Amino acid sequence: MLELRLDCRHFRGDKPCRLGALCKGCSGYEPMGARVLVIKLDAIGDVARTTPILRPLRKKYRPCHVTWLAAPAAFGLVRNHPLIEVALPYGNASLERLRVERFDLVLSLDKTQAATSVAMNVTAPLKLGFGLSRYGTVYPLNEEAEYAFQLGLDDELKFRRNQRTYQDVIFEVCCLPYGREGYELPLPDEERALAARKLRVLGIGEEDTVIGLNLGGGVMFAHKMWDVSECAGFLRLLREKTDCKVVLFGATREREKTEELLASGIEGVVGSGLDNTLKQFQALLARCNVLVGGDSLGMHLAIAEKVPQVVLFGPTCSQEIELYGRGEKIVAPVDCAPCYSKRCARSLSCMSHIDPAEVLVAVERLLSSRGKDS
Repeated sequence: MLELRLDCRHFRGDKPCRLGALCKGCSGYEPMGARVLVIKLDAIGDVARTTPILRPLRKKYRPCHVTWLAAPAAFGLVRNHPLIEVALPYGNASLERLRVERFDLVLSLDKTQAATSVAMNVTAPLKLGFGLSRYGTVYPLNEEAEYAFQLGLDDELKFRRNQRTYQDVIFEVCCLPYGREGYELPLPDEERALAARKLRVLGIGEEDTVIGLNLGGGVMFAHKMWDVSECAGFLRLLREKTDCKVVLFGATREREKTEELLASGIEGVVGSGLDNTLKQFQALLARCNVLVGGDSLGMHLAIAEKVPQVVLFGPTCSQEIELYGRGEKIVAPVDCAPCYSKRCARSLSCMSHIDPAEVLVAVERLLSSRGKDS
């Protein structure tokens, strides 16, 4: 009979273990310890800003073995992560696997039927976060999750009274002490090298001061970023006042906006491409001296890279975003924001009320403070 140590963190079963040894007589046996399942599917930016829990989680449950279930779109952020033993993309194969496995702790951090149903079907003695009732409704699993739950139900609390960041709230849900831990999104050196080569081809050298303009804002809410006219106005002011190079960032849905800005005749403006992977996007953002943009995935990846930012807020809550002292927030001066609406019925959106000249002044402040401790 084979001697198998199935709870060893090196054991695979379908292929040789990481130590290249059989269990019998192996001196490298290392038990998994507490098995933790993190269910945080999406949005991609929310997955990014949940990664600060990883080090405190591993410290509290030492030793531990972390599995993270993420939506396919966000899977690139957790795949091959050094603080995550197993990363699973949400789908039938992963769900079948989770029905068999046993965990000591489940952190269910999405308030959706898809995520909470997984949490309820997984076997574990302790579950924190959000679950799904027998009526098909979402509810908090522990007292510490009640505040986060109420934020999704009470607009007055979310839009006006709450002053806590997302990280502060999610740490409470997980029963972890919050010490303003940073994002955990390691970036391979080869990705940084590829980004540097790509930017050199675009005419940007190592000594150039680079301002990133992130055109994207996702599809969930209306007007999370300026329209073309405001972007162009800002770029003209920037080029008049500085000799900075400008890199435009966006996904395929920003193609028309990107092409229009590149065709506007403003010198020193280049596009970073519209089909970058998550890691490529992060590596390109890392080269920016300052990034300007809305509440978006680009903002989160730049936070991970400690890039100073000027972040523009309209339909979403500025107080929930933790910039770690490395940026400035400019909030649209309108009484209808934040609203979290998918469509805006007003002829002039909230973001159009943010003056490009004010943004330029904020950019200049961040450039002048380079090298100082934040």
